[in-house]
Amino acid sequence: MAKYKAKPRLKELLKEKGIDKQKKFALMVGVTEPTISRFDTQTRYDIDVLVSVSKALNVPIEELFYIEENEETDSK
Repeated sequence: MAKYKAKPRLKELLKEKGIDKQKKFALMVGVTEPTISRFDTQTRYDIDVLVSVSKALNVPIEELFYIEENEETDSK
């Protein structure tokens, strides 16, 4: 079974959308500023935050991340 690695790209998306302040974006999303500042370092995400962020940026949830397939390390 393949495993995937998701690399967040929120900072890149904010720059593309011309949003230069995390505090301003946090207000748009309806979350705290620390929630936004931690987004790119987390490994688990609350679905409500993902949906809110994707809607605020007008992108699908999948575009919040670069998805990479990890090669299997099990040798059988």
